[in-house]
Amino acid sequence: MLELIPLTDGIGTEVRGIDVTGDISDADFDRIYRAWIDTTVLLFRDQDMTPAQHIAFTKRFGEIYTYTRSQFNHDEHPEILILSNLTRDGKPIGSAYSGRVWHSDGHYLTEPPVGSMLYAREVPPVGGDTWFANMVAAYDALPERTKERIDGLKVIISRVQSRPYNYPDRPAPTPEERAEWVDVAQPLVRVHEESGRKAIYAGGNVPWRIEGMPEEESAPLITFLQEFSVRPRFTYRHQWRPGDIVLWDNRSAMHRATYYDHVAHRRLMHRTTLAGRPSAGTGTAP
Repeated sequence: MLELIPLTDGIGTEVRGIDVTGDISDADFDRIYRAWIDTTVLLFRDQDMTPAQHIAFTKRFGEIYTYTRSQFNHDEHPEILILSNLTRDGKPIGSAYSGRVWHSDGHYLTEPPVGSMLYAREVPPVGGDTWFANMVAAYDALPERTKERIDGLKVIISRVQSRPYNYPDRPAPTPEERAEWVDVAQPLVRVHEESGRKAIYAGGNVPWRIEGMPEEESAPLITFLQEFSVRPRFTYRHQWRPGDIVLWDNRSAMHRATYYDHVAHRRLMHRTTLAGRPSAGTGTAP
């Protein structure tokens, strides 16, 4: 029997009583989908799915989107991005680590992905947890004067600027990358296309700037919003077990990875990314 259990008072739902590779009725799926929209993060424990089943389950929630480094896509199923420290023939099969600062996926794109589904196949005995933050709950808790102040503002997302913060061990962007990675203006307050609720969309740790605002005014405002949105009451730290599936709504949640010993322990994760709503007739909530 389907059960929906809150992960915390402020974010997330654990979905129990469901085999994601089996038949899920439209009525049950509508409840699952609505929990995703309402609480931003879904957790499914003890699941066993093939890459093809992973793709099929993802498509229940929306259209699959591939925008990351193609060299780490699954050989037979390029819709799947591999996150792993494992190697084959001396070469890494996936990205050993990424996203260790608070962030929203694809924030630097004009149309960022709406969500991601991450499936744990092998996990280390300690470390490698993932934090999630509910940006809708954070917005709701802001003082009214702050909501009025940030309404209608845009934040300038710079992929070039974020490189040294996100990946300090990697080389500076090349001239070709600088030319390709143009800055993007995103709404500082994002309105969810389905729920209509507002969320802080200020990004994570990188010191972004607000369009048309002096730096001495912009920097403290952005810093306040970023720090406010990851207060404990809005966050959940997920400790992975093999067979876990976590789906997050990128429109209303931030996340960040944590360190694990990639020399001593193995880690293998498969991720799919959602571009938008599924087509009609797939049993999703209106």
